[in-house]
Amino acid sequence: MDRSELAALLRQARTRIQPRDVGLPAGARRQVPGLRREEVAQLAGVSVDYVVRLEQGRGPQPSTAVLAALTRALRLNDDDRDLLFQLAGSAPPQPGRIAMTVRPSVLRLLDRMADLPALVMSAKGDVLAWNPMAAALLGDFSAMPPAQRNIIWRCFLGTEPSRIHLTEAEFEQLGAYGVGTLRSAKARYPTDPDLERLITELRSHSPAFARLWEERPSTPWRNATKTISHPDLGDITLECDTLLVPDTDQAVVVYSAAPNTPAATALDLLRITGTQQFSTPT
Repeated sequence: MDRSELAALLRQARTRIQPRDVGLPAGARRQVPGLRREEVAQLAGVSVDYVVRLEQGRGPQPSTAVLAALTRALRLNDDDRDLLFQLAGSAPPQPGRIAMTVRPSVLRLLDRMADLPALVMSAKGDVLAWNPMAAALLGDFSAMPPAQRNIIWRCFLGTEPSRIHLTEAEFEQLGAYGVGTLRSAKARYPTDPDLERLITELRSHSPAFARLWEERPSTPWRNATKTISHPDLGDITLECDTLLVPDTDQAVVVYSAAPNTPAATALDLLRITGTQQFSTPT
């Protein structure tokens, strides 16, 4: 691990990104060009102190998950991503592994979807990137540990109440979609260690997943209508469409509503309120 060169790369990359590039307000006074350290920490899902120590050349060796999160937060291209991994003493993502970094062009597309909740998922269900509307609708993904930003893990092992309202039959169908997605991913990426760890954890700790895994459903995610139970706006029924990014085997998931409907009005309110909460926790 080359701590000094890694620190220099992180500092330089931070200056190239403007807050508006990542959906953050610019603010009236900014003493540094580009992003602040706390903004990088927020986007990557790590502590500010961790970013400070890395930029000062005295941090611990980052895990590959943290390196992938920093790549996304700083919108590095493939060459800079590989250099980041190498300076941190880790092998860059290899062929045959699930892509966990999102191309800058896809992130720009996400930014342009300012009116709709949208997120990017990996081939095994990891939420890799999201826009402010997605955080307002579904919750702040940056507050979750990176390892738990996986919709299949959260379906079977998550302890926090889900905002997606499902009947028992819909939950069974969603679980089957998740298992089908992981079986399809395993067929395409048989040597991916993170995929194998995820499947092993789910089979070991979720009887429902273990049962479905043995039943071998083969249906992956499909476009659907979902009801989101928002803490302030109540139930919002939205259409959920999936747009594929073939060369990275990723998917852009977009939530929308027909014009002049209660759901469209709710989305209009979300654009104004963002992640603010107006209800008092009980």
